[in-house]
Amino acid sequence: MGTESGSGGVLLGRARTLNLQTGNLMNWGRLRKKCPATPSEELRECIQKTLNEWSSKISPDLMQEMPEVLDCTLAQAIEKINSEEREELKVSAKLFIAGSNTSSIREAISMTCSALGVDQLDSVIIAPPPTEDGINLSLEYLQPYWVELENLVQNKQIVAIGTSDLDKALLEQLFLWAQVKPSSNQVNLASCCVMPPDLTAFAKEFDIQLLTHNDPKELLCETSFQGTLQESFPDCRAHEWSPLWLLRYSVIVKSRGIIKSKGYILQAKRIPSS
Repeated sequence: MGTESGSGGVLLGRARTLNLQTGNLMNWGRLRKKCPATPSEELRECIQKTLNEWSSKISPDLMQEMPEVLDCTLAQAIEKINSEEREELKVSAKLFIAGSNTSSIREAISMTCSALGVDQLDSVIIAPPPTEDGINLSLEYLQPYWVELENLVQNKQIVAIGTSDLDKALLEQLFLWAQVKPSSNQVNLASCCVMPPDLTAFAKEFDIQLLTHNDPKELLCETSFQGTLQESFPDCRAHEWSPLWLLRYSVIVKSRGIIKSKGYILQAKRIPSS
């Protein structure tokens, strides 16, 4: 470990917030081509590579500033969308919230719009935030998150919003209650090889698109995140850091259905141990 990892560790030891952006992974060409890598493996590798490259470019000015908010971004990998091309592209995102803070949603969406240079995202799917042991996922639990998404639709920052892993009963409750109806629901094919017939019938009747995914329940758990930080910066007090949210976006060329860019953006906070 050179001085770079030392500098990164020192900065992380002082900062309170870490914003990390991988930029467009299609430009990287450096990810190990393991096929098929699980979403968790891909994410962990992306975070590690971003941290390592960022730490190798830390400037003396940054070391003097000791900012409270660290922006860990690879400038060369950031790719803004050209406004002339915007109409031909579909920008979609899936948001994983780690804590119970609904204002994370606003922050995640505005950071993504700013990273991509767009005014709005075409679709955002929210993964149900993890519930505490013994608590079942319910409409009441989802409502504050959905209200936050509805506000962003009303403010024209998102066009369509969707859900993930809701069964027919919960999707129906959300649909009947919501002002802005879910336009899609993702189903994990690991938990059911065939779409449940009641869910399929309900989705068809109310024009909700059923999509499939293979994400784990928690794509970025605290332990895994702390482990990645620790590997990159052994002296950064990784145990004090917790991820707040993670967003995975993709930019698709509508006419050809090909992915032009994809990447991860995440925010983590540090709570100093006394």
